[in-house]
Amino acid sequence: MCGIAGFCSFAGSFLQDVGFWQETLFAMREAVAHRGRDSAGEYLCDHAGLSHARLAIRDPVLGTQPLVRKTGGHEYAIVYNGEIYNVEEIKPGLEDAGFHFYTTSDTEVILCAYLAYGAGFVDRLNGIFALAIWDGRKKELLLCRDRLGVKPLFYTIKDDMLVFGSEIKALFSHPFVSPEINLDSFREVFGLGPARTPGNGVFKDIYEILPGHCLVFAQNGLKTKKYWQLKACEHTDSYSRTKETVSYLVWDAVTRQLVSDVPICCFLSGGIDSSIVTAVAAERLQKSGAVLNTFSFDFNGNDDYFSANAFQPERDRPFVDLMLERYDVRHTYLECSEEDLADLLYAVVDARDLPGMADVDASLLYFCSLVARYNKVALTGECADEIFGGYPWFYREDLLQRKGFPWSGDLNARTAFLAPDFARELRLEEYIHDRYSDTVKSVPKLPKETSASAQHRKITYLNLVWFMQTLLDRMDRMSMYSGLEARVPFADHRIVEYVYNVPWSMKYRNGVAKSLLRDACKDLLPEAILARRKSPYPKTYNPAYERLLVQRMLDVLSNPNAPVMQFIDKKRLLSFLETPIEYGRPWFGQLMAGPQLLAYFLQVNYWLEKHTHCNNANKGCNWIKDAE
Repeated sequence: MCGIAGFCSFAGSFLQDVGFWQETLFAMREAVAHRGRDSAGEYLCDHAGLSHARLAIRDPVLGTQPLVRKTGGHEYAIVYNGEIYNVEEIKPGLEDAGFHFYTTSDTEVILCAYLAYGAGFVDRLNGIFALAIWDGRKKELLLCRDRLGVKPLFYTIKDDMLVFGSEIKALFSHPFVSPEINLDSFREVFGLGPARTPGNGVFKDIYEILPGHCLVFAQNGLKTKKYWQLKACEHTDSYSRTKETVSYLVWDAVTRQLVSDVPICCFLSGGIDSSIVTAVAAERLQKSGAVLNTFSFDFNGNDDYFSANAFQPERDRPFVDLMLERYDVRHTYLECSEEDLADLLYAVVDARDLPGMADVDASLLYFCSLVARYNKVALTGECADEIFGGYPWFYREDLLQRKGFPWSGDLNARTAFLAPDFARELRLEEYIHDRYSDTVKSVPKLPKETSASAQHRKITYLNLVWFMQTLLDRMDRMSMYSGLEARVPFADHRIVEYVYNVPWSMKYRNGVAKSLLRDACKDLLPEAILARRKSPYPKTYNPAYERLLVQRMLDVLSNPNAPVMQFIDKKRLLSFLETPIEYGRPWFGQLMAGPQLLAYFLQVNYWLEKHTHCNNANKGCNWIKDAE
């Protein structure tokens, strides 16, 4: 897993000022160096520059990048972030076609597959990836992103130059690209955040390549191609056959994702999803004589302060202990303090380049930094809820029938601090409705489906395209900030393709959420875990954390030049700070309630301080007036 960045232009030659453009590549690579510090490199030719920061997982000695091949008098170069899990299936066909391999890295296999099959090579890959290939014969740059968007890839075009990178900060390290924030940026942040419209980089003119898409930049301009999309198909398998298929796909996905030349660990929360991944990984590694490292996360003082609610009914620790009784793993319990949590709210914005999931992000950032001291690669249980229907909005009728994003239904809660004039100018209801309607129009469905079936298809698709993307974005940025590669076996595209078409009646048998996954993997888990209700990622309930947030917000309010002072209603916010903060009514997902709303606005303030000229005490802030 790595960080990539680069640029491409056909107006002149980069070789006419090699020093300047090499320095630019170096600066862009340094901006994402946290994603991998094992080695680094650059490639520069007439019309393209590529840079790479490497986290060495496959062939640590010879797998350096950029990787360059010369054939037919032309150069072909690749930089790549990700892992390909079916290399051993692709390689023999390439060898039969006359290709010779000088490394055991998946990077070399990808480049050779491109040379052998052209742009259609991407259809043959099973994995997570964001990559750039410079084709010296065609004189074009190819950018590709994996089917489900596990790995990020952003780009912009400035002065006829395409600039790209694993993270937005890499783009801002290019001399032609500067951060700009406009009203649409605020519509994303306040109307949809911490989610964002697919392909939207929030900053003006910053875009993200959509999952399952490739982009080609050549002398005749920019072209985008969708190489993968979900399809609606009639499901004819019996329930017994469906269980067997899901069991096989899960086992196969986890087994494939154990491929590595460095030791692998698992996040183990004691929930169904992470426990399944841990069980398969532990059994597979045990056969080779290896012991799996596992890690669980919690907060100091939660023994005293935890408060059960509808979204988080119980703590994780007892269920983790059940898994440790059953499987021979090397486990570490990790805890975070409320001080660390509050302090890291700003590092989270640095990591994500945007306001995020507040302390939910901050705690994961902290935990990943600790795990990275032990391992470079971690398997997680992420994405199973979106695929198998684990969230309440899949089965609670009031949420299922909501006209809009079910995880973010209360616009009044998320805009409670905004000044009325600014809120009216944003027209958030209209903006959110348009984004929702655009997605609903693209739902893959069968003709003549029942209304109930169509509704569950819609909710599944919304979750895959929006909610899952938010969590994948969070997982990538929080883990890679410390050079930890997080893999997500449930996001194997074969699982998504198959389960998307399984009827809801098979996923929710006898009123039990994710019953299909439970039944398919029942031999792996203790009965108590199989029967466990959904309990999301842990968060702190320590009132000391709330007090820290309140004090930090009061500090912001005391600064007339703080960016958020331009659009918040100070009186309403002060009134909010004086009342007990609601923990059990989320405004986004299942975890982000009152304290997280405060933390989110602290992040927004920091984000604006970092990316605008609002620190100038004499001028004050004028970016809202200039926003359009």
